[in-house]
Amino acid sequence: MDYREATAGDAEAIADLHADGWRRNYRGVLLDSYLDGDVFADRRAEWTRRLSRPRPGRYTVVADLDGLVAGFAHTILDADPAWGAYVDNLYVRHDLKRQGIGARLLAETARAVVRARPSTGLSLTVLEQNTAAQAFYQAHGGVRVEREPTGPLPGGGHAYALRYAWADLSELAGNAR
Repeated sequence: MDYREATAGDAEAIADLHADGWRRNYRGVLLDSYLDGDVFADRRAEWTRRLSRPRPGRYTVVADLDGLVAGFAHTILDADPAWGAYVDNLYVRHDLKRQGIGARLLAETARAVVRARPSTGLSLTVLEQNTAAQAFYQAHGGVRVEREPTGPLPGGGHAYALRYAWADLSELAGNAR
């Protein structure tokens, strides 16, 4: 597995993985009509925009398995004055979960943050119903620091989001080796 910065050529594969993750994890939170409809087209448009016109302070890393995107993480460096960088998305192909790919993506993200903003922290939010993701972030040192209502979500709807944070990225970044 290679871990590298995403390119515009990865947009469709990232979008498909993102849409599949939403369909698997957020049924009952995002509207079924949205998830069963054009969620793939919506995510393709978003990722094409993000990767064809990258903005400063954004970093997307992919796990590349022989030319196929096995997972990705997208981070906004100066997202929050209190929490620092923000992991906006982290997804691994469903059939490749529990093989360390997500852990390595999180570690690669932490390394990128440490390189760019050495004194900042890292946080992310996960919808409350996604208990598997919560367990993953806790197992990797994330501390739950907030619970807030969120929405409207893509396709409509509201839910609670939990923020997980890492104040010190040294241990997490060290796991990228």
